[in-house]
Amino acid sequence: MLSHHADPIAAIATAPGRGAVGIVRVSGPSVQPIVDALCGKILKPREATYLALKAADGSPIDHGLAIHFPAPHSYTGEDVLELQAHGGPVVLQLLLARCLEAGKAMGLRVAQPGEFTQRAFLNDKMDLAQAEAIADLIDASTEAAARSASRSLAGVFSREVHTLRDALIHLRMLVEATLDFPEEDIDHLSKGNARGQLSKLQLGAADLLQRTHQGALLREGIKVVIAGQPNAGKSSLLNALAGAELAIVTPIAGTTRDKVQQTIQIDGVPVHIIDTAGLRDSSDVVEQIGIARAWDEIVAADVVLHLHDLAATLDPVTATENVAKDADLTWTISQKIPKSTPVLQIWNKLDKAPNQSLPPALAKPDSLALSAKQGTGIDALRKRLLAIAGWQSGSEGVFIARERHVQALQTVQAHLDIASAHLDASNQHLDLLAEELRLAQNALGSITGEFSADDLLGEIFSRFCIGK
Repeated sequence: MLSHHADPIAAIATAPGRGAVGIVRVSGPSVQPIVDALCGKILKPREATYLALKAADGSPIDHGLAIHFPAPHSYTGEDVLELQAHGGPVVLQLLLARCLEAGKAMGLRVAQPGEFTQRAFLNDKMDLAQAEAIADLIDASTEAAARSASRSLAGVFSREVHTLRDALIHLRMLVEATLDFPEEDIDHLSKGNARGQLSKLQLGAADLLQRTHQGALLREGIKVVIAGQPNAGKSSLLNALAGAELAIVTPIAGTTRDKVQQTIQIDGVPVHIIDTAGLRDSSDVVEQIGIARAWDEIVAADVVLHLHDLAATLDPVTATENVAKDADLTWTISQKIPKSTPVLQIWNKLDKAPNQSLPPALAKPDSLALSAKQGTGIDALRKRLLAIAGWQSGSEGVFIARERHVQALQTVQAHLDIASAHLDASNQHLDLLAEELRLAQNALGSITGEFSADDLLGEIFSRFCIGK
């Protein structure tokens, strides 16, 4: 896209399907030929005009609104024409085809996904973090995520990054001055309190990283996989967490043959819950496939809920065999998943054993007893999941963020820590200190797009919808 960013472009800017109103958008160095061809009159800047939108023979394709946004006062920073017509797919396709026909001589082409927003970024109408927030606002799955995306779009996150960057530039200036004028009898670093400035930068980066992680949670959510032996109540737990009968529940072992997935929200955080087939040795080919898929989901989980049947564990008839199988499964899960993946030991069917002595394993901090059937302990499980994810309930002013932003700030922190070591060394390595500060600034700049590779931009904007 970057090599063709000067081409005039056009696209349908509303979602596919039928609707009351649909929009066709055109952007480029000049859209006047399109205005002349479809509208037949001069449009007042930024004023909606109701008129007939004409075909090549002068007949009306539809009657609607036309708005001309002259450059640079437009979404893209270029000349923009928006045609608002009735939202039938045929009508909008006819309007788009007419625009392309009228703009053929000027090289008008269909826009690629995200190309309008990419031009807004390239023309300094917004930075990269704000551009990403537009896609996040469209894709928001919870109210909290939508509000946070709106804050990022308004520039809240970008201003935090710029504040850090400005402080970093000031510190770099002191270090560079010391390197450039070593013969002067002035200790620029001591005079400018370089140690204090760097410590403040480290604290600021840590604080921004923590809040950025909160924003990334709102966007990405957490993947929670329910695993365990057949008939432990995995499907019942999914239904209890979702508050709906999503999975079939029967007393028959092996009822769930494939994964069942549902996204819920807890305190505004999306939680992607996956119910899996019961883990056991099986000769059933279909069940074997379901179990293999279950292991794939377990390995890729952010949190694993290992569900135990409390009633079977306390029953004298089934206890020995059940405990042995649970122990084997616990060991297998621990061997297959990454060491960093938390596993909660969930003891289900508390309603069937309320007055009996509970197993000692329940005293462990990673254990929780509940009844998926009656809902007992479900709220405690929700809170535990948020705690594991690192979400701070009641956080105000959270801005939406992405995993790449978290990684960039972690890189900033790493460079600042190395810079601190160089500054504190008895024989200060000022050239290495200067280089670490430069790399930290580059990592910060990658968030807002000041230092971004073309392939990164292509990856980001290609995920937008067409017409945005």
